[in-house]
Amino acid sequence: PQLGHLLLGHVGAGRAEPGHDPRAGKAPRPDSLSPPRGPGAVGELGCRTTHSNGEVVQSCILVFLATKPHVLPGVLQEIAPLVTPNHVLVSLVAGVTLQTLEQMLPPGTKVLRFMPNLPCVVQAGAVVFARGRCAGEREAAVLQGLLAACGLCEEVPESYIDIHTGLSGSGVAYVYMFAEALAEGAVKMGMSGPLASRIAAQTLLGAAKMMLETGEHPAKLRADVCTPGGTTIHALHELEKGGLRAAVMNAVEAGTIRARELGKN
Repeated sequence: PQLGHLLLGHVGAGRAEPGHDPRAGKAPRPDSLSPPRGPGAVGELGCRTTHSNGEVVQSCILVFLATKPHVLPGVLQEIAPLVTPNHVLVSLVAGVTLQTLEQMLPPGTKVLRFMPNLPCVVQAGAVVFARGRCAGEREAAVLQGLLAACGLCEEVPESYIDIHTGLSGSGVAYVYMFAEALAEGAVKMGMSGPLASRIAAQTLLGAAKMMLETGEHPAKLRADVCTPGGTTIHALHELEKGGLRAAVMNAVEAGTIRARELGKN
């Protein structure tokens, strides 16, 4: 797909700074954005703004829906008469299913849904997307091409999107909490705070890179670090006594359940 020739639009600016744009990086900028934000927020994006959601739909073929969940029904009612078979609508509205989107838009509308996470800001995110009944391979390939600038991008069954929220959307915060604790442990033992934080961050980055590049199961990589009677196995025993593994699994479960609850409201 020729991404450079697409007319991209946003209905709802969300966090409109360039770094927070889910298509930041090598992907094209949106051509039209509504509603307009402050000049500083959208000026650096280089896109045209308008007060009319309908104008975005009339001007653009690929339209991202980035409103608050409670605002979306009104927006869909407004733009539905303007949606044509050529349009592709992509939602990142939390909790709104593909079925709901399809019911509120003209029959046959091509709809996709995706969910990013915060590290998309630095093009190191994890994004999943799912397509509706009328979206085909071409639409999926175009969206994946755009989202590839964010980092890892995977097509999944829609039911995985809530799991992704508990695993990765919220999971970023779990990792930050672990990094904070890791650094504070070093501070307790006498290291300066800034240095401890940098080393903790690099430790997490290196461990993640090894998982991705080697393809090894984390249990195998963990075992590779342990030597009989050594420092690591003694430290891991403390983490096991503290219930780290169960606590993290419970956190993913709680985040997933809450995402599903929000989708029903």
